[in-house]
Amino acid sequence: MDTIAPNDMTAIVEADRAHIWHHLLPHKPLETNDPRIIVEGKGMRVWDQKGKEHIDAVSGGVWTVNVGYGRVEIADAVHAQLVKINFFAQSAGSIPGSQFAERLISKMPGLSRVYFANSGSEANEKAFKMVRQISARHHGGKKHKILFRHRDYHGTTITALSAGGQDQRNAQYGPFTPGFVSVPHCLEYRAHEQEFGKGLTGEDYGVAAANAIEEVILREGPDTVGALCLEPVTAGGGVIVPPKGYWERVQEICEKYQILLHIDEVVCGVGRTGTWFGYQHYGVKPDFVTMAKGVASGYAAISCCVTSEKVFEMFKDDHADPLGYFRDISTFGGCTAGPAAALANMKIIENEDLLENTLRMGDYMLDQLKALQDRHAVIGEARGKGLFLGAELVKDRHTREPVAEKMVQAVVADCMAQGTIIGATNRSLDGYNNTLCFSPALIATKDDIDQIVSSVDSALGRVFG
Repeated sequence: MDTIAPNDMTAIVEADRAHIWHHLLPHKPLETNDPRIIVEGKGMRVWDQKGKEHIDAVSGGVWTVNVGYGRVEIADAVHAQLVKINFFAQSAGSIPGSQFAERLISKMPGLSRVYFANSGSEANEKAFKMVRQISARHHGGKKHKILFRHRDYHGTTITALSAGGQDQRNAQYGPFTPGFVSVPHCLEYRAHEQEFGKGLTGEDYGVAAANAIEEVILREGPDTVGALCLEPVTAGGGVIVPPKGYWERVQEICEKYQILLHIDEVVCGVGRTGTWFGYQHYGVKPDFVTMAKGVASGYAAISCCVTSEKVFEMFKDDHADPLGYFRDISTFGGCTAGPAAALANMKIIENEDLLENTLRMGDYMLDQLKALQDRHAVIGEARGKGLFLGAELVKDRHTREPVAEKMVQAVVADCMAQGTIIGATNRSLDGYNNTLCFSPALIATKDDIDQIVSSVDSALGRVFG
């Protein structure tokens, strides 16, 4: 790490303490403790203001830096683009926007149109607005309801929270946008807590969890439901990989009732699970796919709402209607840095064969977490897809009672003290913030994974004995 004069760093810390409102962080402790400043990153490692090195097992804290830190080729691509043209409203096009859209669509058979925005929340809002406008123009306003799944998360705006299945994230922010309806989660490990899931495992449970969605549709009235919004693998709600049979049955249900399928790939998209998109593991055909975090690996702000041509055509069928087109704008969707960075990011993934590495290293890490499960009774289940994994901590493997959240956070803190940054379900589900979360960069090696798992092993031993 480059040397920074101690006096300069002290000034940075004090400016942070005095003026920065941090994300997802209670600030009272910062009155007596220094905020952490991340100064530099290279590969999978970052350095703080004290020069301490950390291996980052959560890709920037929120599953974003998929290709690792210090990628000069992405920075150079952004620089070259910014000095040429940095911004123009997306009512006009740009060279990197057109090039990235074409490249992206080549990875998404069946989809054809890309709407640029600047965050995952915003991308999801665009899809919700499209569903509502389709309802107004083509269904007399009836098919306006949007279903979402318990434990899933779709963003931080009020309407995105209206589609949020995490009660603690939503607490104190209502009233919410009407017309959003919850369906049950599909976490097989907690099937015993669901009426429809008791005694079921594997594909039987997967089909039953999907059928539970159909029950909600029938209760609400199929003619009132416009879309179903799901994460391919639930992220902050506990790293939940859907069971066999689930996605196939979900597709059947959507087709049966003419419900648009919206897949939120903000976390899973662009390689995280070992395919370009998480839904591609399951053979489903979405109408909307939204994405953000890994699209440019955090080197520039960009998100996308991608649709089928069928959806796009619904907004151009009557040119004489002054309200017929999608009357929406995202100011920073006109930034050229985002698609320029996204193109370079995608090129790295292809040139370095990072999808294959993600599959191999993901299998290796899951095996290592399962080995930890054999050594530590507190791990109830290790699960994941690609380099997107979780370890759910329980007091008792038979009852599956979750451990106290403070114990989970103690494991996270112990790992941090060792120089390993891991995550955990946080302010998501009352009583169920008990899953350790891992999403190392797609460049991870066996040595990196061994270091991460070793830190967790040591932390579990100290916290739980």
